[in-house]
Amino acid sequence: MNIGERLKELRLEYGLSQAKLAKETGLTQSSIFYWEKGLKIPTAQAVVILAKYFGVTTDYLLGL
Repeated sequence: MNIGERLKELRLEYGLSQAKLAKETGLTQSSIFYWEKGLKIPTAQAVVILAKYFGVTTDYLLGL
């Protein structure tokens, strides 16, 4: 499972839309869309923000 798939899985588990996740994390909705589709890869800073928000490790998000 890649980071985009893992991100989408977590987002849906939390019942969040991409827009809501973007608003709560300070990231952009378009970035979240691209990551989930596997069209772009998040920066290290974005991975840390997402890991903290969902209470998981960065390794988990990265599929390690």
